[in-house]
Amino acid sequence: MWKAFEWLERITRAGGELVLVFMVVTICYDAIMRYLFTAPTSWSLEINTFLIIYVAVMTASDVQRTDSHIRISFFADKVGRTGQRINRVVIGLFGLGFSGIMAWRGALMAYQAWEYGERVSSSFGTPIVYPYAMIPIGFGLLAVRFALNILDAITGRDQNDREDLQNV
Repeated sequence: MWKAFEWLERITRAGGELVLVFMVVTICYDAIMRYLFTAPTSWSLEINTFLIIYVAVMTASDVQRTDSHIRISFFADKVGRTGQRINRVVIGLFGLGFSGIMAWRGALMAYQAWEYGERVSSSFGTPIVYPYAMIPIGFGLLAVRFALNILDAITGRDQNDREDLQNV
């Protein structure tokens, strides 16, 4: 189960990398068109606004898996191995609760946007259900990652000892 889920997380990370490259290119293109040719694009801002949701939400599970987020570990490093395991369980429970609530509420938002046919009020007219759908998917993946982190902490499996993270 761990390997299959980690494979899915790697796919979302690769998607996030591609999205970032696309965003850089389209934002630069829009800036060039706007300031050099006085002909801004009508789609760049809207698309990149939605893509930033992908980068922030859909890749969060992989960031948690690789432990590559910013954190302050001064106190956690001082409490010993048992205290660190308890700390990981507590953080995992809070993360699981928060991610679960966000996935649930995001699913409600996406469903309501789909049910009422909501669209962005712009010339592009993107159905709002697509960016809203990224919220429950991304936070659902993050909730599963927190649950797996809790299991790792309870069973004593240390994240830093896993061989698959050595290659990241």
